[in-house]
Amino acid sequence: MSALHPFYPIFDRAEWLIRLLPLGIKLVQLRVKDQPPEVIRAEIRAAKGLCAEHGCTLVVNDHWQMAIAEGCDWVHLGQEDLDTADLGALRAAGIKLGISTHDEAELDRALACKPAYIALGPIYPTILKKMKWEQQGIEKLTEWKSRIGDVPLIAIGGMTPDRAPGALAAGADVVSAVTDITLNPDPEAQVRRWLEVLG
Repeated sequence: MSALHPFYPIFDRAEWLIRLLPLGIKLVQLRVKDQPPEVIRAEIRAAKGLCAEHGCTLVVNDHWQMAIAEGCDWVHLGQEDLDTADLGALRAAGIKLGISTHDEAELDRALACKPAYIALGPIYPTILKKMKWEQQGIEKLTEWKSRIGDVPLIAIGGMTPDRAPGALAAGADVVSAVTDITLNPDPEAQVRRWLEVLG
């Protein structure tokens, strides 16, 4: 069973964490894109401090060198990021690694890296970014879970509080959300809904 909290929101700025961590979030990803290095470093540093204050696990997306330098515990890498990441350096720093997957070849590659979790998406259509993959559907969660065994499985892509129980029943250990919160007119209320469903 996963030791990770089942609710896993993703935010692009530490400012979101100031607003939403006090509501009870215990696992969060910081995904900062298209910013200069000094801004990224400042965001990681701020997020790390906020997560420490609230007893929340911080996962840094992509910027693995900075995650090592700032003493972070978790990094998430997409398949393209794996091409250039130094997995040995991450292991030496004691960093746990989460990896995105979309198809069988990517799953095989991810498992070879001995990840701390595997993410599968998009489960439902997503507006977050353009992808070459169609929606995977919750049935694929069942297939992936049978393949990966005890490795925690993250469901991502078009997830909502209403869809989360189905994803968990299909085999996901954790459900991730991005735009369902950040584009919601009342992000605080939506986080509370998520926490009611996923505790």
